[in-house]
Amino acid sequence: MAHLVRDKKKLVVRVRRIKGQLDAVEKALQDDRVDCPQLLQTIAAARGALDGLMSEVFEGHIRMHIFDPDRHPTSTQAKAAQELIDAAKAYLR
Repeated sequence: MAHLVRDKKKLVVRVRRIKGQLDAVEKALQDDRVDCPQLLQTIAAARGALDGLMSEVFEGHIRMHIFDPDRHPTSTQAKAAQELIDAAKAYLR
């Protein structure tokens, strides 16, 4: 949890940006101003931002609570931790 406290300000800013994107989707739908391509682009941007947030929290959790590959970069655990981080980033892209 320390990584969340340390990065709190940055994470909250990201959440607010995502919230703004979702508010724009809701407003477009409520105001009957639905331009499908623009709406799809906004939804995709929100999804990408949410995936990026998830990836960042996931990586911080691994580094803080499981194993930090930067500490002992040549160990087998470091390699496994970095592979897990890379896989999560690729999946959440």
